[in-house]
Amino acid sequence: MAKRSAPEVNAGSMADIAFLLLIFFLVTTTIETDRGISRKLPPIQDENVVPPVIKQKNIFTVIVDRNNRLLVEDEIMELGNLRKAAIAFLDNGGGAGEDGCSYCKGAKDPSASDNPKKAIISLVNDRKTEYRTYISVQNELVAAYNELRDRESQRLFGMDYLDMEAKYNDPNFRGNKEKLEKQLNQVKEMYPQLLSEAEPKSS
Repeated sequence: MAKRSAPEVNAGSMADIAFLLLIFFLVTTTIETDRGISRKLPPIQDENVVPPVIKQKNIFTVIVDRNNRLLVEDEIMELGNLRKAAIAFLDNGGGAGEDGCSYCKGAKDPSASDNPKKAIISLVNDRKTEYRTYISVQNELVAAYNELRDRESQRLFGMDYLDMEAKYNDPNFRGNKEKLEKQLNQVKEMYPQLLSEAEPKSS
């Protein structure tokens, strides 16, 4: 009796189907991206360049210990008061002459920061500081800068600073982007974000 040949399955289109499925999943899948803290690293300096001398009164020291406690200018402070203290430091405008600040609304204390362009916030963390506390402190300090920038952008241009920044970063924005960039840079120059983060300490 003759053997029957088994019918062959045409698998020629299987590769095409698999390829189409692969493209479908690549197009429809959304990949979550982690968002970090926006920081611009300083450029590489020449070793022969002498760093500028910074007056101690122009440095606002914030220390976070291993127990997540804040020590601001050698005094224990609650996180909720940090933004207000940072604003008072940045906006003091205690300098005179070339170091003066015509737009500052602070106390004008000559023993505190001269002007926002020279005021530096120094942040020091302990290696055992909780990440949540670290982020919260960063948020309060950045919010202090944004609040002052917002005040000046409202005064000069009648717009919120963060709204201006959002428009500038929006790819669908159809306004005058060059003009908006100049306005943003003008406000940033008035209150530059001089936030120095030292190497975490072990305790």
